[in-house]
Amino acid sequence: LEPDVVVRRQEALAAARLRMQEELNAQAERYKEKQRQLEEEKRRQKIAMWESMQEGKSYKGNLKLNQQEVESGASASAVPKSKPNKKPLRGGG
Repeated sequence: LEPDVVVRRQEALAAARLRMQEELNAQAERYKEKQRQLEEEKRRQKIAMWESMQEGKSYKGNLKLNQQEVESGASASAVPKSKPNKKPLRGGG
């Protein structure tokens, strides 16, 4: 093989590795930011629960409401299935 071809190929390979590493670093940074946001949201919920407990309110009710809001957002896109009429397992006689 010609030395020029080998050198160009190695340079291209190094450049591709560098691009891939930069992309991986960017993905890792986005993931870390998302995790920070989730931790911050959990912290806010704990603070809200603590404050509602201090006021004498039920914190479990608030927790259930928060979960329902999250589930309703996810289930809004899902189509509810209708249940078919079921026959009794045992006969009437």
